[in-house]
Amino acid sequence: MYKLLLIVVMMSVWISIHLLQIEEELAMQTLFLGKHAVNRAVHAAAQQLDPEAFGDGLLQIAPDAAAETAARYLRVNLRLDENGMPLSDSLFKHPVEVVVFEVVNDDRIFPYTYRNDTYQYEVTLQRPGVVMIAHVIYPRAFQLLDSIEWHIKGAAELVTG
Repeated sequence: MYKLLLIVVMMSVWISIHLLQIEEELAMQTLFLGKHAVNRAVHAAAQQLDPEAFGDGLLQIAPDAAAETAARYLRVNLRLDENGMPLSDSLFKHPVEVVVFEVVNDDRIFPYTYRNDTYQYEVTLQRPGVVMIAHVIYPRAFQLLDSIEWHIKGAAELVTG
């Protein structure tokens, strides 16, 4: 009888450990999905030239067009609605919030080192670019891990040449 009880206990431990491993792997895949989405969003945003400045021979990013493009890319890649809320077919259950979006134009001296002490982020830009930090919450699958939240950071420069 005690062997049967031992087998049941050991199976419970084994299943718990296995589910924890699956949960951790799903969390890492979610982080990578978020990072890829932020990278795509900032790269698309950094290519939004200001036509007025371009007419004057300056390479600048149009801030409004960049913000709109970044938001659209983030929504499409993470399956979010206009307010950042996940759609029914999205991996996420909580809203994704862009906490920092900054366009760094040629009003700064390059190379320019962008620093954000709040989110512990630093990046050096060689030319005009875009910086984004998004807050993402992992939608736990098995409730084995505590809540996991990330501030996913990304930056991209205007591509010239």
